[in-house]
Amino acid sequence: MIKAEAKKRIEKLTKEIDFHRYNYHVLDKETLAPAALDNLKAELFRLENEFPEFIFPSSPTQRVAGAVSGKFKKTIHSLPMISLFDAFSQNDILAWQERNENYLKKTLKPIYYCELKLDGLAINIKYEKGLFILAGTRGDGKVGENVSSNVKVIASVPLNLRRPEISELKALGLSEIEIKNFLELLEKGIIEVRGEAIMTKKVFVELNKRYQAEGKTLLANTRNAVAGSIRQLDSRISAERKLDFYAYDIIFSSGKDSDSKVLSRGELIKTRGAADKLASLLGFKSLKYNTLCQGLEDVFSFYKEIEKKREALAFEIDGVVVKFDDLKMWEILGVVGKAPRYMMAYKFSAEQATTRIKNIIWQVGRTGALTPTAVLEPVRVAGALISRSTLHNFDEIRRLDLMIGDTIVIERSGDVIPKVISVLKNLRSGEEKIIKAPKICPICEGKIDRVGEEVAYRCLNKNCYAVNLRKISHFISKGAVDMEGVGPKVIEQFLEIGLIKDAADLYTLKKEDLLSLERFAEKKADNVLKIIEIKKKIDLAHFIFALGIRHVGEETAEIISKLLISDLEMMEKGKGVFSIASLIKYFLSKNLDYFQQINGLGPIMGESIYNYFQDEHNLNLLKKFDDNGVEISLTAFLKKTKIENKNFKDKTFVLTGSLLSLTRETAKDKIKELGGKVSADVSVKTDYLLLGDDPGSKFEKAKKLGVKIITEEEFLKMI
Repeated sequence: MIKAEAKKRIEKLTKEIDFHRYNYHVLDKETLAPAALDNLKAELFRLENEFPEFIFPSSPTQRVAGAVSGKFKKTIHSLPMISLFDAFSQNDILAWQERNENYLKKTLKPIYYCELKLDGLAINIKYEKGLFILAGTRGDGKVGENVSSNVKVIASVPLNLRRPEISELKALGLSEIEIKNFLELLEKGIIEVRGEAIMTKKVFVELNKRYQAEGKTLLANTRNAVAGSIRQLDSRISAERKLDFYAYDIIFSSGKDSDSKVLSRGELIKTRGAADKLASLLGFKSLKYNTLCQGLEDVFSFYKEIEKKREALAFEIDGVVVKFDDLKMWEILGVVGKAPRYMMAYKFSAEQATTRIKNIIWQVGRTGALTPTAVLEPVRVAGALISRSTLHNFDEIRRLDLMIGDTIVIERSGDVIPKVISVLKNLRSGEEKIIKAPKICPICEGKIDRVGEEVAYRCLNKNCYAVNLRKISHFISKGAVDMEGVGPKVIEQFLEIGLIKDAADLYTLKKEDLLSLERFAEKKADNVLKIIEIKKKIDLAHFIFALGIRHVGEETAEIISKLLISDLEMMEKGKGVFSIASLIKYFLSKNLDYFQQINGLGPIMGESIYNYFQDEHNLNLLKKFDDNGVEISLTAFLKKTKIENKNFKDKTFVLTGSLLSLTRETAKDKIKELGGKVSADVSVKTDYLLLGDDPGSKFEKAKKLGVKIITEEEFLKMI
């Protein structure tokens, strides 16, 4: 390919990729399959490598994480990035309007533009001639830090501004001269877009799960996570955080950067609502919830509506920002102190309270990890009486600089577990006690240790009562062996009376053993023994997950089971079952490298699986299962290989609500048997949403995305 052809192709590829990026990230519409889009990017990357003189700053390939930078340079804002006054009640908002009326010496009947107050980090992004040239933090309002390399990796931030169609600008109410002036600014001037960088709740949870598995320090909350991500010296770390960006202001400047003149508010775009729509046309994500309010009564209604939806939102918000929609009023009202008169942060009512820490107790999990729990003087927070709060790990105690006797701030939002936010150190009396990590297990008095770089302390006694209780409870839980009717309280009864010492002992229980227990009549005893007998044949993936191997979840168990099943020698009986002795033999025949190189596992999971089957205690437990008649079933696998159902093959299902004729676990297993896949979340890749009684937020999301929704009756017909 000659240079001229390469340049033209690169320009077309860049334009095409940007078109689909805009549709996906701004309009929430997938106009090209991800695999196809990846192919376009790969072609662009190849051509740019071959013709590097045609690599432009706005190229999609330049949205990459770079090397570690030394420190952040300073950047001066063209207009100050101001903070807001806070309101916490309707009276506060009424008083704000009254102050503005007194300042203007006239009665106001303004139209307000209400926006969600995102809980993230304010960023100012500068574009010259439509191209991204700089991104800075708020800093002190006048001078911020240049964080361009970290903001560039945010997929929802365009590297070159989209040029709106004339018809789109007319729809915003712009006159022909205003359209001409705007397009000239887009081509020759400077446009600054201010907004909030955020992390969604889903990404926050996923990252913390991953960091916990890798033994890294957990992110405290989404706001801190965003701030930490934007201020990373290594933009590769910023990239993995998968931040989003929503615009809330646009500033126009004519001329070159050195002598540019900032246009007055309302000079080009008349209203805040129009400016919000313009940001979307330029390539930024837009919040569908932002709305015009005809006076304060509408503002109050909007506030109440959003407060109800708050927990269901994909991101954290802490209130509503109420702004004058008429941008000329921004110039008239101006700024008082460090905050504007023309907008107000209308915050949600506090879900925090203060109390004192009476003591710290340490709970032992099924992997032996010790979790500190603060025992509190009871306090009512967000409608609930709170007397305990988890502290996650000892590093959290150190971070908070927490002591027994401290007065602390505790927070609870909805049904979220209450957490300690901070310590009021000025209230210390001198009688507070330092919190020390335990030297022995609080349950079995076994040895405690902190392994390697891990955050958690662990009980090293594999026979620890608390560890056993949780391991057995996990073994019988849904997703594992699923012994319906044999719950944790029953297991605790069995352990306390000495009927069992581990999960394998469940298969030795007799009716007379159970009838001697409190609240165990004949019918209950028969039911428990019946389910235990049924569960002597266990699906391979469920059994591996049930063992409670560290880092091994349901998906990992599926990966391992498929690998094992592919070895036909395991099917020693030819009837779809094999012995646990064969399972042991299989795992002992493989070395550490084998497990670490399995696609989908990685070194940490691989090592964990290998170590589990090298441990004598675990091998003895497996032998007990074998001696007690437990076998591994391949029925589910054999059905998958024999049954072909076009309704299920390679289709992705999501379940919501309660099913009547079968359990959700049974439905999931059936979907997998017939060649389908089950996902926890609704997305554009979802083929069916199976709708049960009392569905959750997945139902609304499926309707929005146009996912096919089927009832339980329709599902049964499909199978």
